[in-house]
Amino acid sequence: MRRKASEQVRYDSHPGCPAISTVSRRIIESGGLYFKDIDGTGKVTPVNDWRLPPEQRAKAYVETLTADEKLGQLFTAQARMGIYAHTPNPQFLRMGVKPDPKVDETGLLDETELRTENIFGEQGMPGTTEAIQHLWQRHFILRENPTPSEHADWINQLQATAEECEHFVPVQVMSNSRNENGEVIFGMNDAAGVFAAWPGTLGIAAAIRGSGISIADQWADCIRREWDAVGMKKGYLYMADVLTDPRWQRSYGTFGEDPALICEILEHIIPGIQGSPDGAAPDGVAMTVKHFPGGGARENGFDPHYRMGQWNVYATKGSLEKYHLPPFRTAVRCSAASIMPYYAKPSASKSAPQTDLNGDIIEMQPYGFAYNKPFIGKLLRDQMGFRGYINSDTGILHNMAWGVEMLDKAERVGFAVNHAGVDLISGMMDAHLAREAYARAHNDYYDTHPVPAGFTKEMITLTDEALDRAVCRTLTSLFQLGLFENPYRDPAKAEAVIADPDDRAKAADAHRRSVVLLKNDGVLPLAAGKKVYAEAFGKHPDAAAAATRALREMLGDMIPVEDPAEADYAILMLTPSSGEYFNATPGFLELDICEDKIVHNVDDEGRPTTETHSETTLSGAKRIPEIAAAVHANGGKVIVNVNITLAWQMGNVEPFADALTAGFDTFPGATLDVMTGRFAPTGRLPVTLPRGDAVLAVDADGVCISPNDVPGYDKDLYLPDRLKDENGKAYAYRDADGNYYELNFGLTY
Repeated sequence: MRRKASEQVRYDSHPGCPAISTVSRRIIESGGLYFKDIDGTGKVTPVNDWRLPPEQRAKAYVETLTADEKLGQLFTAQARMGIYAHTPNPQFLRMGVKPDPKVDETGLLDETELRTENIFGEQGMPGTTEAIQHLWQRHFILRENPTPSEHADWINQLQATAEECEHFVPVQVMSNSRNENGEVIFGMNDAAGVFAAWPGTLGIAAAIRGSGISIADQWADCIRREWDAVGMKKGYLYMADVLTDPRWQRSYGTFGEDPALICEILEHIIPGIQGSPDGAAPDGVAMTVKHFPGGGARENGFDPHYRMGQWNVYATKGSLEKYHLPPFRTAVRCSAASIMPYYAKPSASKSAPQTDLNGDIIEMQPYGFAYNKPFIGKLLRDQMGFRGYINSDTGILHNMAWGVEMLDKAERVGFAVNHAGVDLISGMMDAHLAREAYARAHNDYYDTHPVPAGFTKEMITLTDEALDRAVCRTLTSLFQLGLFENPYRDPAKAEAVIADPDDRAKAADAHRRSVVLLKNDGVLPLAAGKKVYAEAFGKHPDAAAAATRALREMLGDMIPVEDPAEADYAILMLTPSSGEYFNATPGFLELDICEDKIVHNVDDEGRPTTETHSETTLSGAKRIPEIAAAVHANGGKVIVNVNITLAWQMGNVEPFADALTAGFDTFPGATLDVMTGRFAPTGRLPVTLPRGDAVLAVDADGVCISPNDVPGYDKDLYLPDRLKDENGKAYAYRDADGNYYELNFGLTY
């Protein structure tokens, strides 16, 4: 049986030289210095010379590589691990992947050839060796959740497979978030439970608001060390989007609604994760900051994974520059390795004038942002000065090709790369489309085929100049990361790094600091030795029942009871959920914590209709008043925690609670620590919780009463006086004690 690459790696270290690791490449000695034979020449060429700047080495390599070798590097696609070939990730099963598995001799590489179809489109998935050595794919998205040693072993095997090519270009494995607790969702949180689990990003923001920015430094350092230890050198991290429409499904992946706080967090985590203020370093992890120019400006919350969400709407004059662009300007200033444009396209007809950094009106071309030259070329590169590479979102060539549906898929490659300036197209293995776009730039295809109206041949084909520019940018990042010299990692060391108890302790502390105390009628902290009725609620009853059993095991010295009427305290943990990430809801995403609520449908243009349907965001929600009544009749108190993944409306919960806390994918044990007084609450709300349906109402034309492009803390500026109270406030929820659940609110003991 073939030996694993991890068992064959040679590590070479000499004074004055970078660390070099290899399985099959030669090491060249010259003048007492040592170099890796990257380009296969056996000489110290500019490609092999680590003394030269990364960009210079990348430019030299682009001149060496063939067109076929470069075309494969335009794409990143999902990876499959051989160790899971017989028990594939449930996410793959949901995508229709039903493999007849085939693995290599080490058992690490999945060599199965598949054809799959999912929300992003249809694709052929070659075996791993075929993808690396023949199609020249060098960028892989990992969605599996292996152990640290399995993780390192697999990436090492990918690198060894790449080293067997005449020209060595290392493999870059990337992933979405893995260091936050929460539901595992394809394309957002790809995995959880192996790396140190911190609270969700809204929880990170809540903790920082109350306890200071050092939490961001600790979190970033943990991510950098853990990811680097397994050899995963790039993350789709993090969302710089400012949350302005609360019905956006991806709210929970943001840092909230305050541009200033988001900027501060990015100022710390970008150099912290990348390893340097000047960009990604050899011990760092390259970041792809998303979703330029800000995905929060959703039209009534609709997500651009489906047609109704294809527009970014800037109804408020100047909102783009004031609210949405500042975090991306910070990302550029902090040398983020890459930036991901959003699927959506800007709506000129529904937007007020928006200005660029020079004060000029921005041209709102109706193309998805990955195809939008005024935004990528002029705004991001020319005016903001971005020097990294552009990494598109998944599916832009297929099902999310908003604004360019009239182009065929090869033309979309050309339009994205050649015209708009995209450097890496994410999610699917579409190198054949790039080859076609490249061929059309050099043959007579358009002598017999019409160029689509409004375009030119130069805009929709792939030229050598554009191909070289794109590959040079991604190669530059790989050189910066040290992956050419030292792509291998020690599996045993990976296990030790990720088992570090100090990281787990810091993550647990962040969980406690993320809890926000919203209401406390003299109930908290709870007294010990009391009778407690504990129940967890969720959208799905089976999951809620399991969470209830776990919750009751955490009660410690309290006395559990089965009947709320016997309880001194009722502790209710609520985890509402609304809609599905990749599917359009029949109506607007529901923010009410409700059960069987009748709401209006929307038409194909996202406007409310007279038809209705029933929405449940929390199964058993109607029982909450009943439980509260039983506990109160016994002289007891009700303590409720709500998990904030969306800006939930509290009108069906707060009136029945004597104490109310908010968590953000926070560990239940951390929440109990706050409730019992083992930790005094410090968290502050990172987002304003809306009062109710009245401040989110959408008229017959699809226009929301509170602008989609303005954060919650400023929405009162645009709401009618008839909705405002004696303090001039309308948008934020106001509780029985007169407190507004708005940005930065939080009580303590």
